[in-house]
Amino acid sequence: MVCQAVPLPACTGPHPLVYPYFMPQIPLEDTFYDVIAKAQRGWKVSDARLAELAGITPADLLAVQQGKPLYAVIRRIARHLRLDPEALETLAKKAWYPKQPIFPRGFAMFNTPYGELTVNSYLIWDSRSRLAAAIDTGTDATGMLDVLRSEGLTLRDIFITHTHPDHVAALPALVAATSGQVWCHEREPALDCPHKTFKENAYFHLGDEVAIKALLTNGHSPGLTTFYITGLSWPLACVGDALFACSSGGSATLFDQQYRVNRQKILALPKDTVIAPGHGPLTTLAQERKYNPFYAVGATAAHHYAPSAPADAPQSP
Repeated sequence: MVCQAVPLPACTGPHPLVYPYFMPQIPLEDTFYDVIAKAQRGWKVSDARLAELAGITPADLLAVQQGKPLYAVIRRIARHLRLDPEALETLAKKAWYPKQPIFPRGFAMFNTPYGELTVNSYLIWDSRSRLAAAIDTGTDATGMLDVLRSEGLTLRDIFITHTHPDHVAALPALVAATSGQVWCHEREPALDCPHKTFKENAYFHLGDEVAIKALLTNGHSPGLTTFYITGLSWPLACVGDALFACSSGGSATLFDQQYRVNRQKILALPKDTVIAPGHGPLTTLAQERKYNPFYAVGATAAHHYAPSAPADAPQSP
């Protein structure tokens, strides 16, 4: 990943927005049919095999894959894709949106456009020392720089969850404006600019209040890191693209790895932990344990697959 100013994809979307100052309702990253596609691709279950296992017609499967909410079919499919049927049906009905946590101090969220999508970045700080750290940069650092100035903060560190272009597009501008130290995991494709790397379980501190622990939650990318932060109003996990509200990070080849580390390292955090994903709205671990089709209680049942069956599921975003 080259750390230089590059032309961004043409985009129309919201100006960088910050939370809790002002934040509209950001759409969920994935629809119910996106979740089905990710699970089908990740577990390598062909259309024919899934229809056979679920006892549904190929026509009904195709209709669901194309976004038709056939609830009985959705529940049958869920049981064979390690998805919680109740949570998947709730997602299909658009019947739930995560309750947004409030951070009275030390936290701001930014949502910037990237083509037809948007990407999140975050700013955390110690209220006494006024030392701050960024988590990713998104595509426009304007909002983050505004908060740094208005709050009288010094940006000491820039932590990168992973080096995919949408998460680091504004890195050159942010570094130029602040001289913040850039950090990424040693396994992540390197940035071609001055930066330091860290290992699993590395610790960082901002003043006396805020502690940051680096957890390797890879799969979506080789060094994808979750930054677990304490000392704010709530425990906070900036997870990049490992986990989303009502969905999971995707990977064409390492989906099982991503699923496993999410369960072992993110789902094991305290239940009041706020999840700050790379896309979509904030959520909490307690809410995801109930409403995320991949990780709710019903997603842990035993399943049977045909390992040799080729995957012909549509590619998820």
